[in-house]
Amino acid sequence: MNDFTILIYGIFFFAIAGATFAFMWKMTTLSIESINKPITRRNVHPEMEDIKSGEELLVFKPEDDDEDDVVIIRK
Repeated sequence: MNDFTILIYGIFFFAIAGATFAFMWKMTTLSIESINKPITRRNVHPEMEDIKSGEELLVFKPEDDDEDDVVIIRK
C-alpha cells in the first residue's frame, strides 16, 4: 500500500467512527429525554372517541355462543 491509500483509508475510518459516535450520542440523548417525559394516558381507545355512551355498536355473535351479552359503558 502506498501512503495515499493509507490516507484515504484513515479519512474514511475516522469519518465512519465519528458518524457512529454522533449517532449513538443523539440516540442516547433522545432515549433519556423520552424516559423523562410524563406518559399521557388516554382512557378511551382512539377508534371509540366519536362513540357516545349508550350508542349501539355492530357486534358479531356466533350461533353457538353460550356467554352472556357484553355491555359497554363509557365513563
